[in-house]
Amino acid sequence: MTVKELLDRHGFTALSLPDPDREVSGCYIGDLLSWVMGRAGSDNVWLTIMTNINTVAVASLTDVALVLLTENVQPEPEILAAAKAKGVNVASTEKPTFEAAVLLRDDV
Repeated sequence: MTVKELLDRHGFTALSLPDPDREVSGCYIGDLLSWVMGRAGSDNVWLTIMTNINTVAVASLTDVALVLLTENVQPEPEILAAAKAKGVNVASTEKPTFEAAVLLRDDV
């Protein structure tokens, strides 16, 4: 499934989609950036509430397919600009992290 298909299926809001056709495989949940950096897989959907600039750096380094911001958190415009510049897909949902993960269970 692609990032765009995943967003359309679950009604997630696209915030930065420089690569909407990126294939998604797996899911990782975490907010401790150093922990995510060592454990998130390439092509994963990363569920988090972190919205600082280091989130974009970790997403780029780990090569995740999508950063899905849960709990309706919204990044500042400069964070989205950095995500776009680095080719990082970012979306948001109002759902709590657990509920978003349950939705993704059969898709990734």
